[in-house]
Amino acid sequence: MSCPQNETLIHGYVDGELDLLNALRLEAHLKECPSCALAYENHKALSRTLKSGPFYFRAAGDLGQRIRTALVESNPAASRPIASGRKATWLRLSRPSWALLGVAASLALVALVALRFVPWPQHPSPDELLAQDVLASHVRSLMANHLTDVPSSDQHTVKPWFDGKLDFAPPVEDLSAQGFTLVGGRLDYLADRPVAALVYQRRNHFINLFIWPSTERSAQKAVMRQGYDLIHWTHSGMTYWAASDLNYRELAEFVRLVQDRIPP
Repeated sequence: MSCPQNETLIHGYVDGELDLLNALRLEAHLKECPSCALAYENHKALSRTLKSGPFYFRAAGDLGQRIRTALVESNPAASRPIASGRKATWLRLSRPSWALLGVAASLALVALVALRFVPWPQHPSPDELLAQDVLASHVRSLMANHLTDVPSSDQHTVKPWFDGKLDFAPPVEDLSAQGFTLVGGRLDYLADRPVAALVYQRRNHFINLFIWPSTERSAQKAVMRQGYDLIHWTHSGMTYWAASDLNYRELAEFVRLVQDRIPP
């Protein structure tokens, strides 16, 4: 299956409707994701098929004239003369007028289809805004070369570093034996408050694990934004967000390991 969040982008890309930024992002993603690349090729093949062969309907050349004749015959008043001074004029539509009516009808049909099928932009939900902030913090930590405030692979060094800097004690787990090396920790700011950011590494991929207290209760959920996976869950009065460009399967494995070690 292709990545669900790229389905809409692929449709727009095939139809040439994407802006430059989204088109470039999707092109880069297609080079790295075989399933999305296959979906893109399938969409292209479907588009070519619908535009050719027996699936493409071409109207008869005299269809327009037959419609005009039928309309005049169905409304005799349209052919009666109307007095205009000494001369009589005929109330009938010329070819240019019919052409304009045809364009208007086509635009009306397009508008009707758009109202029915095209999703209108909506204000993002609070969860969506928070996911965007989490992603922005993750990307910013990579771009600014500011992954950690306390660089250490020792959980007994990282955990005490947060004392006095936060109003809670984040759980810090050593997962190096499972292939997720603790790199360190830092302070970050999300949901209008300071939060803990624990950084782990899997090969050349970094994982930011954001933690802060929360009264919400929600089931685990995963989203993907701009090629990054985010997994969110809550546990014992704390909320967790894991963000990385690591493939989803391994990120989910990381999340499971963290969850198994967090005390109830």
